[in-house]
Amino acid sequence: MAEPDWRQHWQPMIDNIGKQFDDSPAVFSADVVERSAIRRYLEPLEFDCPLHYDVDVARAHGYRDVLLPNSAIPTFSYAPMWQPGETIFTSDKRNAPPAKTAVAGFRAPIEPETSAFFATNYDADYLLPVCAGDRLSRRGSRLLDCKPKETRVGRGAFITWESDVVNQDFEVVARLQTTFFRYNPHVGGDA
Repeated sequence: MAEPDWRQHWQPMIDNIGKQFDDSPAVFSADVVERSAIRRYLEPLEFDCPLHYDVDVARAHGYRDVLLPNSAIPTFSYAPMWQPGETIFTSDKRNAPPAKTAVAGFRAPIEPETSAFFATNYDADYLLPVCAGDRLSRRGSRLLDCKPKETRVGRGAFITWESDVVNQDFEVVARLQTTFFRYNPHVGGDA
């Protein structure tokens, strides 16, 4: 008797494209967006735009404080990844992933078990400005796409999720779409 096609394990995901999987309350980032954090973000980029460091210029253009560059919004929207007393790295094996990470994306309860992943695509729509003093959170995980695929690294699926970034007033400041390839590596690395 022939083994069932491995792609069928992904059918429940495909059948639920468009579904909102995460309606849990927003968990706000560990810190308020601060001027000093914006400055440190600008430094290595030599990002010389006064809207991001000069309060008077920012206010003259209608903002209440200096602006956070849009490219920094995802960083400031993660829930806390570590708290005192926690251990994130629970294995000393080479390349062992952390026990938990905010950058792994959402995992649906109907998603087949996989042991590896990487992000393949990231898109963002920036809808409202974020200023010093704002506090951000990510909210929701809507499944936009699921495409099973066998690649050189293994069998799995390209899964695209959409989430919103909201500020302390629950205004949507950005809409993020991230595609992950979640897979089980080929044994011995052969395709």
